[in-house]
Amino acid sequence: MKFKNFAIAGLMSAAVALPTLASAAGDVEAGKAKAAVCAACHGQNGLAQIPTYPNLAGQNEQYLVSSLKAYKNKQRSGGQAAIMQGQAAALSDEDIANLAAYYASLPAGGK
Repeated sequence: MKFKNFAIAGLMSAAVALPTLASAAGDVEAGKAKAAVCAACHGQNGLAQIPTYPNLAGQNEQYLVSSLKAYKNKQRSGGQAAIMQGQAAALSDEDIANLAAYYASLPAGGK
């Protein structure tokens, strides 16, 4: 009986989480097309040439989504936040998902 309750709870949790996971998945090709402006600071293929700028290649997709949304909502500060806030302000949620999918798909360290 306990297993049945556990299984039902697991299925219900998955059903609730699936729409969230599906909406976070972006289009890699659309992200690649949108990433041209990002290359100025984060480098071609997400590998920054300036040591104070982060590499985006191979970064966790959900982390990129939450980071871009935090910049867009002016919830992140310090460093180059003012520049990132301006860049993120112009992005739709779809753009953010696509950029995150693109950078997450790239090999970290360029390998």
